[in-house]
Amino acid sequence: MRRSGPAGSAGDRHWRGSARLATGCALVFCAMSVLVDWDAGSLTPLRALLWVALSAVVCAVLLPPRVTAGPGWLRVHAPWRRQVIHTDTLTAVRRYDGVSSHLVLRDTHGHTLKLDPRVLTANPLLWHELDTGVRRSLERGTLRHGAEIMKRLGQDIDDETTEAVLRASGLS
Repeated sequence: MRRSGPAGSAGDRHWRGSARLATGCALVFCAMSVLVDWDAGSLTPLRALLWVALSAVVCAVLLPPRVTAGPGWLRVHAPWRRQVIHTDTLTAVRRYDGVSSHLVLRDTHGHTLKLDPRVLTANPLLWHELDTGVRRSLERGTLRHGAEIMKRLGQDIDDETTEAVLRASGLS
């Protein structure tokens, strides 16, 4: 499995593909906008610059956050913000389901991090680093809210991994 970031850290192995898709969509948007404007005869250098700027905004909106983890830390880096928490000193874990399911993690230093749980499901190394940190938080007694959420998430990830292995081996 691919590692990224500092030595000993794990990264989202699907991020590069998602970033390429976001960039491709933004480039297609830029090309189509410029071509339509040019075909209409209204393309000027200022309008071309506007289409390029709007394409950059489209890319920034579509670009998924980059998630990395290492011993005792988890980082989510988006184009507009960077969040880092200490996983071995977590105080609370909350899960919000709905259209945009996400986890909210808080540590003893007051840092908060929002994370899509599907990233953990798709990246066993990230899940392992977070789970190890959660276990340390429980041992230290800092994690007071959300241990059951992490346990349920771990079971869901284990079930999904088992199903994937069975499908890959042709036993399912």
